[in-house]
Amino acid sequence: MLPTIWFLLWGILWAVYFMLDGYDLGIGTLMPVLGKSETDRRLIFRAMGPFWDGNEVWLITAGGVTFAAFPTTYAVMFSGLYTALMLILFALILRGVSFAFRDEYDHPLWKKVWDGCLIVGSFLPALLFGVAFANIFRGLPLDSEGIFQGTLFSLLNPYGIAGGILFLLLFCQHGALWLAAKTTGELEERAAAMARRLWPWLFLMSVIFLLATQRITNLFANYLANPVLLVIPLLAVAALVMIRVYMRKGAWWRAWFASAAVIVLVTLFGVVGLYPNLLPSSIDPAYSLTAFNSSSSPLTLKIMLAVALTFVPVVIAYQTWVHFIFKDKISHEDLAREEGY
Repeated sequence: MLPTIWFLLWGILWAVYFMLDGYDLGIGTLMPVLGKSETDRRLIFRAMGPFWDGNEVWLITAGGVTFAAFPTTYAVMFSGLYTALMLILFALILRGVSFAFRDEYDHPLWKKVWDGCLIVGSFLPALLFGVAFANIFRGLPLDSEGIFQGTLFSLLNPYGIAGGILFLLLFCQHGALWLAAKTTGELEERAAAMARRLWPWLFLMSVIFLLATQRITNLFANYLANPVLLVIPLLAVAALVMIRVYMRKGAWWRAWFASAAVIVLVTLFGVVGLYPNLLPSSIDPAYSLTAFNSSSSPLTLKIMLAVALTFVPVVIAYQTWVHFIFKDKISHEDLAREEGY
């Protein structure tokens, strides 16, 4: 029972991370298109400034849960996917540093360098997270000793790349909607137009990825065995359609929440389809790492559950408070204040 509970918590934590940090990654990726002027770029940084580091707390939490609840899975994942995960880590470091250093020196070249760090540090994680999870859905070449029999380039298979493109489009849509809801004037109009242009491509990529998933992976086995679970992908499709509906009405916050629901439901679709596997093996299903053969001791899981039930609500309360404090739209007048946020 405890391994199952922690498996679900593991999936929920990843879903929350993608939902929250997804709009940051999307905004950073869209910076070259949306940031036409220095004022626009400052507004873009300001739209992410109060939130990005708090959003990444969920990444640390998801990684920490993997380490503490499923140590064998953590060891295999971070050794087998070492290169991809290190690229993500270094990209996130560059992105974080760009927030701190960009305004330290008022020179166009200096700002251009840190803008580039934000773009690279947003694009790479958005793409590589999708590649990594798509390969997990597909199955990794793990042998009987849990050793990854592949390379970074073997992860860049057609299905893995499709997953990367899907995540990239999800996050860019999410980020464009956030900017449309948080900014005013030309930047708001540009972000809104971008969100409208991205939606058909996101819908098309979602259909392609879903068909490829049915053909290449075993994710649908749990859904066919328990048809009630099909409510998850059906709700994801409904939320995707509602994004379009709300965009037509100019209801940008509602569209953003619908986008958040899509990201959460897409992640949970994969997690539920994987159960009980955490890292399925494409060499032999018997070599797969599951919630049961890679979990910590029952005592460890009990202690962790008590800790999670105590501190996760605190994190949720803190982030809710931050989003409430900075809920208003950002205007050009806000840039006149010296402090960023």
